[in-house]
Amino acid sequence: MRVHHLDCGSLRVIAPVGEDLPPARAVCHCLLIETDADGLVLVDSGFGGEDTVSPGERLGADFLTFAEPVLDPAQPAVRQVARLGFDPADVRHIVLTHLHRDHTGGLPDFPYATVHLHEEEYRAVTDPAAEHHRASVERFMPAHRAHGPRLTPARSHPGDSWPGIENVARLEGLAADILLVPLFGHTPGHSGVAVRSGDRWLLNAGDAYFYHRELEADPPVSHPELDLIQQNAQVDPEARLDGLHRLRALHREHGDEVDIFCAHDPWEFQRYDSARR
Repeated sequence: MRVHHLDCGSLRVIAPVGEDLPPARAVCHCLLIETDADGLVLVDSGFGGEDTVSPGERLGADFLTFAEPVLDPAQPAVRQVARLGFDPADVRHIVLTHLHRDHTGGLPDFPYATVHLHEEEYRAVTDPAAEHHRASVERFMPAHRAHGPRLTPARSHPGDSWPGIENVARLEGLAADILLVPLFGHTPGHSGVAVRSGDRWLLNAGDAYFYHRELEADPPVSHPELDLIQQNAQVDPEARLDGLHRLRALHREHGDEVDIFCAHDPWEFQRYDSARR
């Protein structure tokens, strides 16, 4: 498989904490995966084409005020897929870390793709009796699902494990080495997406954390601005912190096998963006 790292949505400028790095715009770090048997697979979808045209309707005024998205019409995944020389219709699968608006805006641009998400996230948005259903639906933008995407729940199976983590979920109809790694708490079924790339794994940890020093520094260092976002968004702080502890252990004990990054840290994205040039 070949993996492309895409920034599908520039956000407000943030400054690092305690590091000699330049301020940068937060990103929407997505992956485009070329597979042998399953066509193109997109991991998260950032902002979509219609989001750049009608942002108030599709993203909400409060989000626009706080996140300050650039909404560059060249950034949606559908445009970047075409610039890489692919037909967007060849994106047959989309794998979501979760259903927040900055991860789902591109879904309508790939209307025939199967959309994979963890069964707990699927239940939160489809089952009125599910815990956190109402809060989840309020945060998940209906406009991004108005086209009726084929939401397909991925189920964990007892005994399925991945380096240091139990109960990973396999994706229906996907032969590629792509797994959902449960990292609940930011949303009910929030998950990382693990992708085998050569002899290593990539783990897109979504919004399980927002700043690389939460993972890499000892003791960990969080980002005050991004902490406010996390505290406002998370539905289960205890579960999210448990997932972060597991990610820190994974980084410490399996760093020779797994590269971990989150969805919005611009300095993490620059590592991969620089490597491909």
